[in-house]
Amino acid sequence: MKIKTATKPGLYADGGGLYLQITAAGVKSWLFRYMRNGKARGMGLGPLHTIGLAEARAFALDCRRQLLADVDPIDARNAERMSKRVAQADEMTFEQCASKYIKAHRAGWKNAKHADQWTNTLKTYAYPVFDSLPVSAIDTPLVMKVLEPIWTAKTETASRIRGRIESVLDWATVQRYRAGENPARLKGHLDKLLPKRSRVQKVTHHPAMPYADISEFMEILRAEQGVAARALEFLILTATRTNEVIGAKWDELDAERTVWIIPAERMKMRKEHRVPLSARAVELIKVQETLREGDYLFPGAKYGKSLSNMAMLELLKRMGSHHFTVHGFRSTFRDWAGETTNAPREVCEAALAHGLKDKAEAAYARGDLFEKRITLMQQWADFIGATA
Repeated sequence: MKIKTATKPGLYADGGGLYLQITAAGVKSWLFRYMRNGKARGMGLGPLHTIGLAEARAFALDCRRQLLADVDPIDARNAERMSKRVAQADEMTFEQCASKYIKAHRAGWKNAKHADQWTNTLKTYAYPVFDSLPVSAIDTPLVMKVLEPIWTAKTETASRIRGRIESVLDWATVQRYRAGENPARLKGHLDKLLPKRSRVQKVTHHPAMPYADISEFMEILRAEQGVAARALEFLILTATRTNEVIGAKWDELDAERTVWIIPAERMKMRKEHRVPLSARAVELIKVQETLREGDYLFPGAKYGKSLSNMAMLELLKRMGSHHFTVHGFRSTFRDWAGETTNAPREVCEAALAHGLKDKAEAAYARGDLFEKRITLMQQWADFIGATA
């Protein structure tokens, strides 16, 4: 009768940790309260309209028995639910999970090409091995079957595939399609089965022009006509990347056209990068401003489109410098800065928008050393003979 007539919000003890709980809205339900490792916990047993007093007392008795056996009732219930979810997910394959993972993360990736790389590499190497097996059945031997054939011959590709498999399996675990440790994790697991990347992978660098030859090259480059030539010169002057230059927009420049602010979403490190512009870089911008079409500093052939990401590389080939890469000019700049100037290492790295590898050092490096980089970038422009 008390259970039926009680209306005041609060907890009503029945004994043995069982309580009738009445909310401010008048909803009645059963609650089992207990202490575990010095902390109070509460486990809902169901609403009064479904679970009667006798059944609630029986549930509470089961909980007390679990506690006597040193089993946490809430943890036991969660584990049981997980097992049922995994059992019900037998038809959810790795490929289906990967597809859902890619769809969920596509918006956060820089471009569609990244999503295509995920899909293509998994389709080529992982799906044929995992076949139509449920994701809960993916184990270490299956992961090794994917990686071992390519770990030595295609180390970089294999490493990326391992990371992608690990991410998909982590997603599947959080979604409760599988349980247990991730068989694709590297540290403390696969690193015991696979040789270190440094032992099997040949380090290849982007072919870079020696800094002693850059002045002569710049003289030839300035004689070239076209947007690609101006874009390449601007890239060399600013020591930036191809995508950063071809995606440069007029609204990224300050009013005086002396600072280029690349937004975080266009940077590899996802951090805004301020680029001090040398006198010659400013001159290039002024030239482009007289030919301004649309939003881009270096527009493509079609109105409203940026320059192609292959345009500068094709220019190098036409100039007979096909053995060098566009990205390699960043290495040229870094070699020059390290070997011929007194600029501190952190200033040189900041000019390239590189993050500091030492985490402790990075924690204290709050600024971007902009004032010091102004001098460094003008010295670079002077060195390469960048005059109009």
